[in-house]
Amino acid sequence: MRLTPLLALFSVALACAAEPAKRPPNIVLLYSDDIGWGDLGCYGAKVIPTPNIDRLAAQGLRFTAGYCTSATCTPSRYSLLTGEYAWRRQGTGVLPGDANMIIKPGRPTLPASLAKLGYATGVVGKWHLGLGPEGGPDWNGQIKPGPLEIGFDHAFLLPATGDRVPCVYVEDRRVVGLDPRDPIRVSYREKVGNEPTGRENPELLRLRHTHGHDFTIINGVGRIGWMTGGKAALWKDEDMSDTFAARAVSFIERSAGAPFFLYLATHGIHVPRVPHPRFAGRSAGGTRGDAIEELDDLVAKVLATLDRLGLWESTIVVFLGDHGYHLGERTWWNKNTLFERSCRAPLLIAAPGAKPGVARGLVEFVDLYPTLAELCGLTPPAGLAGQSLLPLLRDPDAPGKAAAFTLVNRGAARGDSVRTPRWRFTRWSDGAVELYDHDSDPEENRNVATAQPEVVERLAAMLPRSLAR
Repeated sequence: MRLTPLLALFSVALACAAEPAKRPPNIVLLYSDDIGWGDLGCYGAKVIPTPNIDRLAAQGLRFTAGYCTSATCTPSRYSLLTGEYAWRRQGTGVLPGDANMIIKPGRPTLPASLAKLGYATGVVGKWHLGLGPEGGPDWNGQIKPGPLEIGFDHAFLLPATGDRVPCVYVEDRRVVGLDPRDPIRVSYREKVGNEPTGRENPELLRLRHTHGHDFTIINGVGRIGWMTGGKAALWKDEDMSDTFAARAVSFIERSAGAPFFLYLATHGIHVPRVPHPRFAGRSAGGTRGDAIEELDDLVAKVLATLDRLGLWESTIVVFLGDHGYHLGERTWWNKNTLFERSCRAPLLIAAPGAKPGVARGLVEFVDLYPTLAELCGLTPPAGLAGQSLLPLLRDPDAPGKAAAFTLVNRGAARGDSVRTPRWRFTRWSDGAVELYDHDSDPEENRNVATAQPEVVERLAAMLPRSLAR
């Protein structure tokens, strides 16, 4: 256990700044997909055990008011890596699987900042930020720009999501295991090849997804988009969590001699949920519960590696979700909304010298870039939207931020929301407004906008001008 005083956390950063030769802390950033704060034992969940994730809360700091900048995949990831609100940048909505890279090479990113300090930088898992130039990637050739062009030394990627084609892994700049005699073709506009689809051949499906998961069938699962070719390179859904865990462990093992940054973005618990047979049917929470237990197992393997290599005391471990709940194929409403359950997500930080604690102040996940930079002795780049969480790490009872902002695009509707310690105010592009008083209505059941015009006016003035215009 980490029993040194909390002051040691900050002496690390100061020492790194004063003595460039001193090794700064390693960083493991565990970024889970579609996990809600109420899914984890450390946040009060009773049905599904998550002992390894709970370890981070027990030995570190548990944040109870952490908010994503957008309640869906692509923009939340963009904000995490760039320290910029995604909604300030065009083209950061949810991307198809054949989209071009949306983080432009040369712009400041967390991995690029750490690489300048001598860190080995690796990304394993879900990417969903696009690959390749305008027009999209060449799946049969060199795929760039990509993670290696924005500060990562190594990449092993799920290019988009598990429910989108292409259903192959990309390592550095190439599709893993591709047979050049069987080239890949991908389209999100029209069918390619003669592969069966979920819409035309539902009898071939082992999972009956809705919401557009009825295009090309890969491994018995209907996907979004069409794909043909690349048979030897196709992933096996059941093995995905183990594959990411093995790649993460390998990166830590070969990077242990110098400071390293691992960005491990899991696919779990995003659909399609096809857990390994070790977990299928094991949970009291159904298939979703099985996927959560599998996620906790992945975390266990990473933490065990840090323990085995003697790196736990010198590593900052962060666990968070990309946004709040998404319960499954038949309950879309949780995800990509502007309710508390969609915007609020778990955040745990276990760092050298940190004492167990609970931080209740408002924080945004865009704050992690400047926080981690400062903990490693770096001055964050100018212009970042986030602010360092060091005050909360020093004193978990500190008040946190005055407000957190979240935006979604839902079809033709564009909405933005501001959360203060008491209120959530949401404004939609069609003029509709919602106001919820969390002191008396934490479940956001009563819209009190009409009854509180002064509060509406004050909170509307806080929203950035770039939102809902």
